[in-house]
This record gives sequence, C-alpha cells and structure tokens, in this order.
Amino acid sequence: MPFFLFLFSHFFVYRLAKSSLLPSPSPFFLSEGVHQSSLGWSPVYPFDNLGVISIGFLLGNKDEAVVWRGPKKNGMIKQFLKDVHWGDELDYLVIDCPPGTSDEHLSVTSFLGASSPDGAIILTTPQEMSLLDVRKEVNFCRKVKMPIIGVVENMSGFVCPKCSTETAIFPPTTGGAEKMCAEMEVPFLGRLPLDPDMMQCCESGTPYLAGIHTCEPEELDARIAHESNARVNFRKVLTSCIQILDQA
Repeated sequence: MPFFLFLFSHFFVYRLAKSSLLPSPSPFFLSEGVHQSSLGWSPVYPFDNLGVISIGFLLGNKDEAVVWRGPKKNGMIKQFLKDVHWGDELDYLVIDCPPGTSDEHLSVTSFLGASSPDGAIILTTPQEMSLLDVRKEVNFCRKVKMPIIGVVENMSGFVCPKCSTETAIFPPTTGGAEKMCAEMEVPFLGRLPLDPDMMQCCESGTPYLAGIHTCEPEELDARIAHESNARVNFRKVLTSCIQILDQA
C-alpha cells in the first residue's frame, strides 16, 4: 500500500523507494525532459529508486516564470497525480507543496481524498514569523481532515565546523516549533540544524545520508558513528517519519 505525504515547501512530486535518501531536486537535472509513453508521463529518475516530476521539467527555458491562475495550476496538479506513470511498485509518494494554504493544497487534498493519504509533514523555522503560517497550516489540515504526521523545525541553529560553537541564526523568540506543537497538540518530530554539506548535496543532487534500508544494522551503526551532528539529527527525524508511516 503506497504512502502519501505532504511536505509544505515547494511543489514537486517524488516517487521514493524505501532505500531512497530524500535528496532535493538538483538544478543540474532540471534540464531533463519528461517523456510521454503509452502508460503516461515518465518521471525523471536521478537515481534508480527516486522519480521526480516538476513543472520545471516542462519548461523550454529553466529561467522562465510560470505565471498561471488557479484553474491552470489545478489542472497541472491533477495531471501530475493522474497521468504520471510511477511504476508498478510505490513505497512513498511525497508531494512537496509551497508554504501557506492556497489553491495547491486544496487541489491536492481534493484529488487524493479517496486515496486516504497517511498525512502531512509540516516544516517550519524557529522564529515566530514562520510559526504564524505554520499554525494556519495545522488548522488547514484539521479542516480538510488531513492527518498530521508531525512538525519538523528546520534551520534550527548552526554548529561551527571549526570550533563546534552553536549559534541560533533564527532565535526561537516564542519557544520555537516544539512549544507550538505542545500548544496545538501535534507531534514534534525534531530539529534540523543548518549544514553547509546539505546545501552542497542539494546543489549537486547527491544523497545526504547513507541508505537506512540498504545497510545492515551493524554497517549503519558504524556510519552513524562518524556522521556530523547535523546528519545524525536528520537521520533521527527521517527514521521517526518512516516508523510512523510503517505503522499506518
């Protein structure tokens, strides 16, 4: 049974096998084209176990602006969900949406309503300016009866690679995501610090973590022992999400 997740960030659709590592779409493969077959659109595969579909793949110029009104955006979202051939086996379908509670979110929840999505993972940063929007997203999920898997606090501090001093780049002036989750009674999944390596992986399209499902426990423990604190935190958050989904 496939899982459906909603990540409130930018609109991409991912097909992940369980051994995938959740890299961000690299600008280097945004130039790839989407091919049409008798089964539908074929997603772009930067890795054997990761397929991606994006409006960026359909543009003639990667710098072109997409100036669309609601009906045209909704039509494209429906095509992404209905006309893309994701293959015979699907472990996770991740829909990465823009921030807020706009047409995109309503369209996705409407089109996938009959599929009973497992829920939404909501991303925020620690400062109150971001939490103001996230509270609305939590209430949006409740109004459309979308289960909330949890909230992740991103950009939560920066650890200097030279002296190991941690600095709160975005201070949690009102208690951050953890306090908000306690007040709104939603799960808090953890914090992800700023990490220059993450940026480099996103730019190059390379995996940030060693595969959780592709390593034996002993090998995985050995790799974790040599990982940075940022990677350890990322792995904990990702493992928590997978455990919740496996129980769904």
